[in-house]
Amino acid sequence: MNQTADLVLRGARIHTVDPDLPEAEALAVVAGRIAWIGPDDGASAWIGPGTRVVAGEGRRVLPGFVDAHNHVRLGSDEACVQLAGARTLDAIHDRIRAWHAQNPDASWIEGEAFDYSAIPDGRMPRAEDLDPATGDTPAIVFSYDVHTAWLNTAALRRLGITRDSDVLPYGRVHKDEATGEPTGFIKDFAVRGLSRDGHRELRALGVPWASPDRQYGRLARSLDDAIRYGITTVVEPQNSLDDLALFSRARAEGRLRSRVVAALFHPRGTTDADLDDFAAAAKEFDDERFSVGPLKLYIDDVVEPRTAALLEPYRGCAHHRGDTFYPAEEFAGLLAKLDARGFQCFVHATGDRGIRTVLDAVAHARDVNGARDARHQVVHVECLDPDDVARFRELGVVACMQPRHCAPEIAGPGQDWAENVGEERWHKAWPMRSLHEAGAVLAFSSDWNVAEMDPMVGIYTAVTRRPLGGGEPWVPSETVDVATAVHGYTMGSAYANFLEHERGSLTVGKLADFVVLSRDILAADPAEIPDTVCELVAVGGEIVHG
Repeated sequence: MNQTADLVLRGARIHTVDPDLPEAEALAVVAGRIAWIGPDDGASAWIGPGTRVVAGEGRRVLPGFVDAHNHVRLGSDEACVQLAGARTLDAIHDRIRAWHAQNPDASWIEGEAFDYSAIPDGRMPRAEDLDPATGDTPAIVFSYDVHTAWLNTAALRRLGITRDSDVLPYGRVHKDEATGEPTGFIKDFAVRGLSRDGHRELRALGVPWASPDRQYGRLARSLDDAIRYGITTVVEPQNSLDDLALFSRARAEGRLRSRVVAALFHPRGTTDADLDDFAAAAKEFDDERFSVGPLKLYIDDVVEPRTAALLEPYRGCAHHRGDTFYPAEEFAGLLAKLDARGFQCFVHATGDRGIRTVLDAVAHARDVNGARDARHQVVHVECLDPDDVARFRELGVVACMQPRHCAPEIAGPGQDWAENVGEERWHKAWPMRSLHEAGAVLAFSSDWNVAEMDPMVGIYTAVTRRPLGGGEPWVPSETVDVATAVHGYTMGSAYANFLEHERGSLTVGKLADFVVLSRDILAADPAEIPDTVCELVAVGGEIVHG
C-alpha cells in the first residue's frame, strides 16, 4: 500500500526532463522528495486526510530552474541610480541629477548598469563626463557587467587616486596616454573590486555600496526574485569567505528559500593556506539548502571595453587583442594544482584566446593528474573558435552560458560587442547549437544582475536570438529548441554542479522542486515565452510562491 503523501499535484502536464518518463500528469511528495510520478489516475492512492492536493488544471509543470551563474549577492541596489536603458550621456546626467535632487545630503552618488555604448565616439568614460551631473559629491558608477567602475573628479580625490596610482585592491587605474593622469575609469573591477580585499578597501574608504548591510539588502531582494522566477537552485559564482555570513543570515531570517551553491573566489595571490580554508568551508557548509565548494577564476575580462583575450586583434586595431590575467603556462600549472586537490573550477572566459587557454589548461591537468570527473566550467563562452567546439566534450568541460547576453540589442550589430570583434567573427558568437550538437553539456544561467534573472527571458533568447521586443535575429544558426533550452536551465545546470542525482528532473527519489507555469512554453509561440510566469513554485514539496 502506498504511503500517504504530504503533497499531491494532479491533472497537470509534467515535462519531467527524465528520458525514462518524459511526460506525466501527477506526482506525489513524501518528506520533501518525489515518491511517485505518473498518470493522473494513480494519484488518488497517495491522498490521505493530511495530504495537500494541488490542482494542475492542465498547466505545464517543469523541474525547478537551476541558475548556474547568478550573482544574487551582488544583485541590484535600490540605493543606486539605475542607469539601465540610459543610452546617451545626457540621459545618464538626467537620471543622476534627478536622484541627487531627491537625495541632496547623500555622501556619495552611486550608480549601476551604465552601458558602454552611451559614451560618445566609442571611447571609455572619463571623470569629466560625470562631473557636470555630480558636482563636488564623489560618485562611483558601475557598468552593467560590473567589470568596470567610473569615478568623477571628487571620487578620485576621495579615494586618493593620482598619477602614481596603478593597480589598486579594487581595480586597475586607466590613465590618459598624453598626460599620465587618471581618467576616472577603473578596469578589472570584477576581478579585484568584488574580491575580499577589494570590498574591505572600499569599506575602509567609506564607499556605502560595499557595506555589509547594503550587501545583505541586495542578497535578500535577489533571493526573493529567484523564487518568484522559479529558480529553486542558485549557483552564486563569486564569494569570499567573509560573504558566507550573509547567506547564514538569510537562512536564519527565512530568506534562503532557494537552495544555494556558493563558489569561492580565487584571485591571483591566493595561497595554499587560503585553499585549506576553502576546503574547510566546503565541509562546514554542505547540505541541501546551502553548500560551498567550487572555485571561481578569471582568465580574461570582457569584449566591450576590449579587455577579453582574442586570437586576432580587435576590429580597427593593428595589434591589440587583449590580455590574459595569467600567462598560459602559469595558468595551466595553477589549474593542474587545483585539480589535483579536487577543486572544481569555474573559469570566466569570453574571448576565443581566453577560452582556448582554459581548455589547454584542462588538457594539461588531465595529462598531469589523470582524467577525472572534474566538470570544470568555462563561464560565458561568448566568442568561441570553431576548432575548440569539440574539445568541450572531449575534455569533459561544461559550457556555462547566458543566452540573454547574445540578444541583438545587447551584443548584436551596432552594439559594442559586435563592433569590437567585427562581422567576420560573428559566427563565433555564443555557439549554443554547435556545442549542443557536439555533445557538450550546456548549463544555462542569467548572470544576474548583468542581465534579467527570469529564465523565461533566457529561454526565449536561446530559442530565437531576437530582441526581447521582437525583431531580426542575430546569428540564428546558433539557436536551440525549447526543450534543449529547458534542459540547459534544469538538468544541464544540475549536472554542471554535481547535482544531477538530486535535482534537474522530476524523478522518483529526487528533491520535489518544481514550477507550474502560466502557459505551455513547449507548445507556445516563442514570442509568448517572456510573458510566461511561475504561478506556483515548490521547493522540497513546500509551496514557497503562488
